[in-house]
Amino acid sequence: MYAEQWKKNAMGVMDKIEGTQMEQIRKVAEVMADTIQQERWIHTFGCGHANLPIEEMYPRIGGFVGFHPLCELPLTFFTHIVGEMGLSQFLFLERTEGYGKTIMESWDFDSRDCLWLFSHTGINAVNIDMALEAKKRGMKVIVYGSAAETGDKVPRHSCGKNLFQLADYVVDTCCPLEDASVKMASEFDKIGPLSTMAFITTVWLTICTVAEILESRGVKLWINPSHNVPGDATARERLAASTAEYKRRVKGLQ
Repeated sequence: MYAEQWKKNAMGVMDKIEGTQMEQIRKVAEVMADTIQQERWIHTFGCGHANLPIEEMYPRIGGFVGFHPLCELPLTFFTHIVGEMGLSQFLFLERTEGYGKTIMESWDFDSRDCLWLFSHTGINAVNIDMALEAKKRGMKVIVYGSAAETGDKVPRHSCGKNLFQLADYVVDTCCPLEDASVKMASEFDKIGPLSTMAFITTVWLTICTVAEILESRGVKLWINPSHNVPGDATARERLAASTAEYKRRVKGLQ
C-alpha cells in the first residue's frame, strides 16, 4: 500500500536524522541558546513549504520567545495557485536575485543574532541573498535541508555557492532531493513528499535541546502555554506575559 510505503520512508528519514544529526543539532542549539540568553533573536526564514517549520515553531503552544519569523507574504502565501499571488509568481520571486537583500533591508539586525534558513535544495536565489546579507552583518547562518543530496550543485545565484556551502552550521534533513518518495505503478512522478516532516522533526529536536540548555543555565523561558485546557485558571495570564515579553524584545528590530 502506498500509505504504508510513505510511513516506512518517513520513519526511515527520522531514524537517519536521529542516527546522524544529533551531534550537529546540539552544536546548533548551543549557538541558539547563547543568542537567546543575550535576549537577541534567531531569525527564521523559508520559502513555500519551507515556511511551514517557521510557522510551526513560533508562535504556537510549546514555543518560546527568541525565534523571530521573517515571513514574506508573496513567498509563503501562494495557495491561490493561479491568478493573484499564484504559483508562477512565487517560483519567479524565489529565484530572483536581489529580492532577499531587499527583505533584509527592512529589519534592524545585530551581530549576536542568528539567521535560521530552511531550504530543501539550497539553490534558490532569495535564500542565498539572505545568507550573504546575514554574514555581512556578522550573524551566524544556520541552514537545514537536504545537504548531502544537494552536494555541490550549482545555485541559481551569481555568487556560485549554494546555501549549504555558505552556512556556518548545517543540519541535514536526510531527505531525497526529489522529495516525493512513493513510486506509483501508473505514473512517472512520485507522490508522498518527506521534506516538511523532516523539517518539523529537526525543528523540535533543536528547540527542545535549546530549552534544555537554557534551563541548565537558569534562564527563564517565556513559553506560549496551552490556553485550551479546562481548569487552567492562569493560562491566559501566562500567554499574555509571554506575548508582552516578545513585544518588548521585538521593538528593537523595526
